[in-house]
Amino acid sequence: MQPPRKLQAAFTLVEMITVIVITGIIGGMVALFIRAPVQGYVDSSRRAEMTDIADTAVRRLARDIRTAVPNSVRVPAAACVATAAIPCYVEFLPTRDGGRYRANPVGGAGGCGAAGDDLAFNTPDNCFEIEGEPITFIAGDQIVIGSTQSDGNPPYDASAAGIRRGYTGAAGPQATVSFTATALPVWAELPSQRFDVVDGTQQAVTYACEVVGIDANGDGTGSLNRYAAYGYNSPQLPPASLGVPALLADRVSACAITYNAISQRNGLLEINLSITRNNETVSLYQAIHVNNVP
Repeated sequence: MQPPRKLQAAFTLVEMITVIVITGIIGGMVALFIRAPVQGYVDSSRRAEMTDIADTAVRRLARDIRTAVPNSVRVPAAACVATAAIPCYVEFLPTRDGGRYRANPVGGAGGCGAAGDDLAFNTPDNCFEIEGEPITFIAGDQIVIGSTQSDGNPPYDASAAGIRRGYTGAAGPQATVSFTATALPVWAELPSQRFDVVDGTQQAVTYACEVVGIDANGDGTGSLNRYAAYGYNSPQLPPASLGVPALLADRVSACAITYNAISQRNGLLEINLSITRNNETVSLYQAIHVNNVP
């Protein structure tokens, strides 16, 4: 006689389908509730990233502008607005160092490079003694003397009508300065006796907003670029003529730069920068005081 078989418990097909349906309903409800917080986190991260990019770029511009040679800041128009076809840009000469030149000879004054040598403006002169501590020069440095013209052009001009001269002395710490032998204009002589040293590795610097707009995906098409080491141009040139830039910010959807040379001693540079991603825009405004006291 065979023993009775034990019945094994199991899920029926109907029970399995029921569990799957209930699990799907619960999963859908959970997804519905967490979708908004997750999307909010993604949006917040994107906005923070855009803000950081714009803020870093604008702060870099502000830091550079504060080192500008007095009255060297210039823009193509008093107020420019970038478009897809027209860039908006600002140019200046960054100061690496500076000091005071001797205005009155001491003793016999000696020749060029001698102690006590003064700088004359009424006759050709290409050297002077520094009043104060020696300054360290490098090859390619430029000297700017008497920058008082608020149109921003003379610091770029190395001719007799301008005030920029190429440093021709030795590299390293120097107590005297020698430069290219082109007479300085008489109006460049100032009571402050100041001169500025322009970094020979940086040369002139341009910040430019280019190809600005919004594409079909809701992303900005423009960029904020920094151009440097392209030399010196007496007439200001557009960014396309300045070589390869360094990218500071991408997806720029709007950009405007305004420069108000309030006087020969003060100026105000304003920049409005907008970055757009996925139809969401972050805009920053920065006003930068420009010290034009020579």
